[in-house]
Amino acid sequence: MLERSDFSAVLPAHLAAEFSEIRAHSVALAAPLSDEDCAAQSMPDTSPAKWHLAHTTWFFETFLLERFEQDFKPFHEAFRVLFNSYYNGIGEKHFRPERGLLTRPSRAEVMAYRANVDARIAALLAAPPGDAADLATLVTLGLQHEQQHQELILTDILHLLSRNPLLPAYDENFAYSAIETSNQAWRAFDGGVVEIGHGGDDFHFDNERPRHRQFLEPFELAATLVTNRQFLAFIEAGGYHDPSLWLSEGHAWINANAIRHPLYWRRAETGWQEFSLSGLRALNPDAPALHLSYFEAAAYAQFAGARLPTEAEWEHAARTAELPAMFGTAWQWTNSSYAPYPGFAAAPGALGEYNGKFMVNQYVLRGSSLATPAGHSRATYRNFFPTTASWQFTGIRLAR
Repeated sequence: MLERSDFSAVLPAHLAAEFSEIRAHSVALAAPLSDEDCAAQSMPDTSPAKWHLAHTTWFFETFLLERFEQDFKPFHEAFRVLFNSYYNGIGEKHFRPERGLLTRPSRAEVMAYRANVDARIAALLAAPPGDAADLATLVTLGLQHEQQHQELILTDILHLLSRNPLLPAYDENFAYSAIETSNQAWRAFDGGVVEIGHGGDDFHFDNERPRHRQFLEPFELAATLVTNRQFLAFIEAGGYHDPSLWLSEGHAWINANAIRHPLYWRRAETGWQEFSLSGLRALNPDAPALHLSYFEAAAYAQFAGARLPTEAEWEHAARTAELPAMFGTAWQWTNSSYAPYPGFAAAPGALGEYNGKFMVNQYVLRGSSLATPAGHSRATYRNFFPTTASWQFTGIRLAR
């Protein structure tokens, strides 16, 4: 969450244009989808595209219009519960695993909800109240929040379409980032006392602060991400069957769920295939291995005689060296538990629930992915997921 002291208010004209552009992009991401696509939920960890479109609108209505708009009235009373994600300070929430049961409101009604709230936010930006700095701060936070959900729209629809026997493509022309994988060298870093965390006045989430010192032993970081070819060697060497490579909980998890390859890989008579946003395709051996859980990443690192980097090592490398695919290809697992930085304090109120209350039983990922919106990545960004999560665009960069 962004505090007032953390960000200088953007000029209203610039903010209004940014608001319009980012909100329109969410709608564009859903444009290739049918109404049925938008309503379905493939597992409890994902959400329907229609829900994402409504929830991001709920955020602006709940945290901005309700506070700043004179004579505020909600678009629909029931939406306060239906599209609340996890904000206990706001009130009741619809049961997350049953978001796919919300056949009503329709997609058209959700789009009407978006149009209504967008017009009201635009009116606020055209004639801001006396506390315009607070308004600008909250609009900026809402837009960053929306960009997080733009990535989730893509990852969630990929999982949904992968469960369809027809294996339909989201967009046959969806471009997967190409990266340089020929250089398998290691980059050495001296270590010592370094500073990590956000220290500027530009936008950042509260979990990126405060900036603080950490000591690093000398380390090396792989120049590139682990490729499909490298991960296939792990599979062919019996990696999924070798308990010595796995954390105990990870070994139990892969066996309980019969996991023997990355989430979207399929074995065909002609060889390995991978399902993607552009449809089913032959596995590209030189592309980065994607959709790997923390458990799979850690097992591969053990197999390779290496380890996963700490988030401090990753951030220090991102700040001081130019390495391929640090951003824009895959979120990279670290071996750092998601925990507060020294001196972290969550903001008061419901917005203080944004990050802090999730600081348990999750691991930090760094960088950004091919599904991350442009401009939504930085060296200090701390993404986080449970150890079994693999439907995000997650990959591996080794350390030693």
